[in-house]
Amino acid sequence: MSQNDPPPQNRAEQNAQDQPEPHEQSQADRHELNQAGLAADEPFEFPQERVVLAELSDQPLSLAQAEVEVWADRAGAVVGFSGIVRNHDHGRAVERLSYTAHPTAAEAIAQVAVDVAARFPTVRVWVAHRVGHLEIGDHALVAAVASAHRAEAFQACAELVEQTKDQVPIWKEQFFADGTREWVGS
Repeated sequence: MSQNDPPPQNRAEQNAQDQPEPHEQSQADRHELNQAGLAADEPFEFPQERVVLAELSDQPLSLAQAEVEVWADRAGAVVGFSGIVRNHDHGRAVERLSYTAHPTAAEAIAQVAVDVAARFPTVRVWVAHRVGHLEIGDHALVAAVASAHRAEAFQACAELVEQTKDQVPIWKEQFFADGTREWVGS
């Protein structure tokens, strides 16, 4: 309050004048964090709001893209996983794969992501699984989790991958070098 300002009319006006302007607050006041690493004034986020992406895709997947998209400035750790098509299975040479999804698979992968976000309330989640034809070296499953702390990020990412493999109805057809094929539950 300067000398030229009129005196306050009531207690509320006096209290308002005693408070610093927002631009006068210290950096520490504006960025006070709770134990979860969230800003003290940050609104609660429902699990589905922390799912950045959960989808099936017929397009190439990128772990680097997942890590960039899942990261937020409150995250001190990003853990990523990429399941990559390899050239062998149980001693047999594999030439390529084809993934086929059940009509409920998109809903199932979304539910897995929400469930993981609910179990780990400070993480952000990104998960995608390929469908269609894949060659050796293609990314079949990509998952990334961002968290304030590495232990939680590792645990949540591992659970995300395992639950995706376990609960999302996708089948893998392997094409072997000897001309035979084999269907496998993903």
